[in-house]
Amino acid sequence: MPKTNIIGNLALTKASDIFKSTTKKMDGETIVEIPLSELYPPEYHPFQVNDDKSMTRLAKNIKRNGVHEPGIVRPRADGGYELLCGNRRKRACEIIGKQTMPVIIRELDDDSAVLTMIDSNLEQRDKLPSEKAWSYQMKMEILNHNGVKDDMHSVEVLVEQTGESKNQIFRFIRLTELINALLDRVDTKQLAFNPAVELSYLSQTEQTAVATAMDKYEVKPSLSQAVRLKKLKQSGELTVNIIDQILAEEKKPPKSEQAGAMRFRKYFPPDYSQKQIESEIIKLLKERKEGAAI
Repeated sequence: MPKTNIIGNLALTKASDIFKSTTKKMDGETIVEIPLSELYPPEYHPFQVNDDKSMTRLAKNIKRNGVHEPGIVRPRADGGYELLCGNRRKRACEIIGKQTMPVIIRELDDDSAVLTMIDSNLEQRDKLPSEKAWSYQMKMEILNHNGVKDDMHSVEVLVEQTGESKNQIFRFIRLTELINALLDRVDTKQLAFNPAVELSYLSQTEQTAVATAMDKYEVKPSLSQAVRLKKLKQSGELTVNIIDQILAEEKKPPKSEQAGAMRFRKYFPPDYSQKQIESEIIKLLKERKEGAAI
């Protein structure tokens, strides 16, 4: 790893062939091309970097037009740079085989580094619920560390920055109390936001039971079910068995569907649920279609 000399607010390697001496200016700050091998993700980064369709589009755009928005880094004690903003752009560069990436180098303490990471990412792209949740919580904690009186004063800063209401910000922060198995479902829309907030008041063991029941019955907790679970938790009556029973409840289909299903119920065992009847009918129709194609 090349030795790094720190000059003012910039840390540049002595070997010009590493950076290829490619520098530009933006808002009075110097932009430097740095090898991807010198860029490291933050120790904790609430923003996801996934090889999905969005990443494919970003990689194609960078291949065609280059990296227009530089990342933001700070020097690491162990060498190289901590990439505070631009981790998706770095991954896109890796995908297309690009060796360097433009960045702005800043000398920042830990709190300033986290605020830079959060603010830059919040401004630049759409966020998943989990990303908002952890970002809002981290920023409020840092604001409180740095002289803001309390959560109510810290949240006012977030209201101004994000345009979210105070209540909504606190509701997002509640999501940080969810186990990963449930928070991941919020991000993938397998669990709606409002029920997720209510479920965040359950213990980790109880939340695990919810996730297990969701898989077992292939269901999403409704808001009314989540509220019931929360109230039972508050009254000390909630158990794993009760969670299972509530999630096992059949959601009533629209009246038109109920009427249609009644016509076929006489052909099935009396203990068959609506879902089992529908599954059997679909299975029979598929077998008929496959038979007709032979």
